[in-house]
Amino acid sequence: MSSSRTTEETYEAQNDQRLDELHSKIRTLRGVTTDIYDDAERQHLTLDDTGNAFSSLSMSLSQSSRRAAQAFGLSGAGGVRQMRIIMYIVGSFLALWLVWKTKEIWWVGGGA
Repeated sequence: MSSSRTTEETYEAQNDQRLDELHSKIRTLRGVTTDIYDDAERQHLTLDDTGNAFSSLSMSLSQSSRRAAQAFGLSGAGGVRQMRIIMYIVGSFLALWLVWKTKEIWWVGGGA
């Protein structure tokens, strides 16, 4: 009977050891699960903040565009006329710049 008792004690000790190992693995798994959950929550908050920032930027750009259109008179009936004047001014500066650049070519060609 003594040998069966020592065998039972050995099995009991092995079961206790395996049970402790299992508890350790469960604690590790619980820690990993908690870390994953915390990371997912942080990413969710970051995405929400990013979405809010883009929404705010979109509204600011929309308001700025509306104000610029009002300032330049592009939003009313005279907007096309004023845009045409702006294009004439820009075109004039571009034409003067081209004449100035081609003048250098004429001076070099005339002196040689």
